[in-house]
Amino acid sequence: MSCKVSFIGLGVMGYPMAGYISKAGHNVTVYNRTKSKAEKWIKEHKGKIAETPEDAAKDSDFIFTCVGNDNDLKEVAIGKRGLFNTIKKNSIYIDNTTASATVARELYKNAKAHGFGFLDAPVSGGQAGAEKGALTVMVGGDQKDFDKAKDVINCYSKKVQLLGPAGSGQLAKMVNQICIAGLVQGLSEAINFGLNAGLKMEDVIDVISKGAAQSWQMENRYKTMIDDKFDFGFAVDWMRKDLKIAMDEAKKNNSPLPITKIVDEYYEEIQKMGGNRWDTSSLIKRFRKK
Repeated sequence: MSCKVSFIGLGVMGYPMAGYISKAGHNVTVYNRTKSKAEKWIKEHKGKIAETPEDAAKDSDFIFTCVGNDNDLKEVAIGKRGLFNTIKKNSIYIDNTTASATVARELYKNAKAHGFGFLDAPVSGGQAGAEKGALTVMVGGDQKDFDKAKDVINCYSKKVQLLGPAGSGQLAKMVNQICIAGLVQGLSEAINFGLNAGLKMEDVIDVISKGAAQSWQMENRYKTMIDDKFDFGFAVDWMRKDLKIAMDEAKKNNSPLPITKIVDEYYEEIQKMGGNRWDTSSLIKRFRKK
């Protein structure tokens, strides 16, 4: 069944995600702070452009946001021209931003007070996952809101799951990023070791990726890491933002994150090397400087 959908935030993730919702036959209205992105999207997909978040949300059944951080999220949601000004009762607001659990709970409480649903629904799978419509979506919120929104979320996902009350999606994304940080550092050390030992690492990875060492990072990033190419995914700047969110939350629930803290410092080194926009696998550059 076709629904009226708004999508706010057409970055490297939101742009293709909104596209998949449109391709599924929904009536999509898009808003982006830089209007040229929205104009480009409209040339490629069916839909219309809104001038503000509040204009975008008007009359929609489902409103999606995918923006940068907590401050960006508050601006488009509860800011002067935010979507909360016009969102209709009984609609569902789905936030795909990676943000704090605190802001997710605040928006949930505010949404409930105004008679509409809210789901915090950060995604994993990177730019490639977004472009393939194969993201993993971690959701926090109420079951009835999740049940209503699931089919639309499925337009751009391969796995979507409700994990608990508001904030649970963001907490799960923190778990995800903690895992990735350690995995990428281990892979960087391993590839550098193998190259220094004179091994043909393409062959080594072909073997070990079929065993216990296998991971998504290994399967999808080993070749570009060997080739010293880092334009294929989630940027270091964004990873550091996410790790800070995780480390701040860890202080609240008394969870030591020693490895995460070290890897975050390594990413800071990458930034100082000019790698702010390199993808997260660029940790290997600390060992293989050219």
